[in-house]
Amino acid sequence: MLAFKQAQGETEIIKRREKQEREVAVPPHLLAPLQPSFFFNQTHKIMKLSSSPLSTIRFLNFNSPLIISPLSFNFPKTTFTHFPNFSIHTTTSSPAITAAESQLAPPKPLPHLPWLIVGLGNPGKKYNATRHNVGFEMVDAIAESEGISINNANFKALLGRGFIGNVPVMLAKPQTFMNSSGESVGSIVSHYKIPLKQVLVVYDDLDLPFAKLRLLPKGGHGGHNGMRSIIDRLKGSRDFPRLRIGIGRPPGKMDAVNFVLRPFNKQEREELEFTFERGIEAVRILLLEGFDKSATVVNSTKAMEQLG
Repeated sequence: MLAFKQAQGETEIIKRREKQEREVAVPPHLLAPLQPSFFFNQTHKIMKLSSSPLSTIRFLNFNSPLIISPLSFNFPKTTFTHFPNFSIHTTTSSPAITAAESQLAPPKPLPHLPWLIVGLGNPGKKYNATRHNVGFEMVDAIAESEGISINNANFKALLGRGFIGNVPVMLAKPQTFMNSSGESVGSIVSHYKIPLKQVLVVYDDLDLPFAKLRLLPKGGHGGHNGMRSIIDRLKGSRDFPRLRIGIGRPPGKMDAVNFVLRPFNKQEREELEFTFERGIEAVRILLLEGFDKSATVVNSTKAMEQLG
């Protein structure tokens, strides 16, 4: 009887072992120790797949040399040898620009350097609308055309700041009287470190026919006391552009000093308005397209007639 019970017990033990072996058929390559990071990544991928055929996941015990807890995967007949590849997209930041894309991107334009446009004249009502003050009037016309207010007083001048197109400009009307204009202009140039090639001086010229314009890149003072003062204050440098406005020669034996302080008559004033319009266009071309283009337009009678 005792031998029978022992044989029956051994039979039950053998049956339990065979049942366990049928429930868990672990391929040999899974018996190798797995790293926790591998298991986490693969488990994460399984959990992300909502339509996965996996019905049950039982975690493996990595502390044991053998896998004790069985995995009850209800796979279909197809056997998976690896997990599908999933790409994780994040929207917390914009895609990085590659080197090729950065080369295709247009370069940012360099900022424009500021221009100083100076109109010469004498302050006070006594000199308003006189021939010697056409420089003031041209700067006033530019300011009105470009929407720039000349309402600041500094460096012995009335100043206005703004833009012509996308170019920053400072408009200046020295209040030192004509013969001392250099005191104001020299201080502005020195303080703001403006390149002389971007200092445009507008003034009256006896040697040009009335209402004619002439744009030059540099030159002497030509007997004009305001220009003489500016050149002296710029340490003798003459390398700055100037826009000359013709006021004609005095009639008969009239003294030049008296002539330049005379106002314009009605006919001259009407003609001068067209000159200011052409001067405004010439300044815009100078700042936006360069000196050569502007000089070609201004100094050519035919080109100026086309603008008019």
